[in-house]
Amino acid sequence: MADKRDYYEVLGVDRGADEQQIKKAYRQAAKKYHPDVNADDPTAEAKFKEASEAYEVLSDQQKRGRYDQFGHAGVDPNYGAGGGSPFGGGFEGDFGDLGDIFSSFFGGGFGSQRANPNAPRRGADTSATITLSFEEAAKGCTKTLNLTNIKTCSDCTGSGAEKGTSPKTCSACNGSGQIRVGQRTPFGTIQTQKVCDQCGGTGKKIEKPCRTCGGKGRVRSAHDQEINIPAGIDEGQILQVRGQGDAGVNGGPSGDLHININIRPHPIFERRGYNVHCDVPITFSQAALGADITVPTLDGKVKFTVHEGTQPGDEFKLKGKGIQRLHGGGKGDEFVKIVIEVPKDLSDKQKEILKEFEATTSDTNYKKRHSFFNKFKSLFGDEN
Repeated sequence: MADKRDYYEVLGVDRGADEQQIKKAYRQAAKKYHPDVNADDPTAEAKFKEASEAYEVLSDQQKRGRYDQFGHAGVDPNYGAGGGSPFGGGFEGDFGDLGDIFSSFFGGGFGSQRANPNAPRRGADTSATITLSFEEAAKGCTKTLNLTNIKTCSDCTGSGAEKGTSPKTCSACNGSGQIRVGQRTPFGTIQTQKVCDQCGGTGKKIEKPCRTCGGKGRVRSAHDQEINIPAGIDEGQILQVRGQGDAGVNGGPSGDLHININIRPHPIFERRGYNVHCDVPITFSQAALGADITVPTLDGKVKFTVHEGTQPGDEFKLKGKGIQRLHGGGKGDEFVKIVIEVPKDLSDKQKEILKEFEATTSDTNYKKRHSFFNKFKSLFGDEN
């Protein structure tokens, strides 16, 4: 595990990055390396898990503090020698602290202590992608995902031994998972420790492995999982579901499930933050004379009165008709933009009526046009 990359390098942030910068970098990495969108890249899953591991540490102030001080050894008991510091654990022998140096040459890494192989270990985080409709994201919903991850074997309840039996303490290492060996050196015989080759470091031996899991205590299985999607979730966000990742080892907690959110575009609405925007076309007559129109909202249709003389691009607000703010705090608004549609394919009679109408208008009816051509004349003279 000594080849682990620096967590800051994994996420592409500086050591002084704040919480928001770290969260943003993780979202980008998770989206980039998600296995579901990188089926042809065999390294994508490993990179995704690497980014998730980095985020788990750097997003936690206490873990980040230990990592900044001790590196990987400060947050991962299985890293290197697994001591409380990069050089922790001491040396059992007559050479005191020099044992750390000797052991680095004669086996065991830095220090002679090894993490307890039977200690509870947290399961790995897993990921999934879900696509929601615009309304589902805005209002929240419950979705069922078919997940495949590692679960504790139900037949042996995680022990790895056939039902009715249990693992035995390894007689070679007396359950420690390590054995002491002596090595001759120019300095004399050095006593070091190494992983027990009889039990592989677990301290236990399974005489009759469980047939279901092959002695591993865990199995990969598919199952349906109901997921509650909170109202207001947005495109590109990652929903974290605690305890729904891979099962832990030796009674350790399960990892988390990270759900990447995709949202299908809406044919009418556009989301901007927690506000909804919508273009509503009306006729020239409705704009000129005023009219009662029907406006769509996420809560259904509402009536709205367009005032006389409404101009193209005029916008009005429907307060509280937007999207529920994530985890409460009210709703955004809906902004309706007026689009005045110029009629096409007019009949001769319609054209004649419009010409008669145009002949009756004056500058008092077209204030913007009147203002524009006054400026035009001052710059270029008469427009003709």
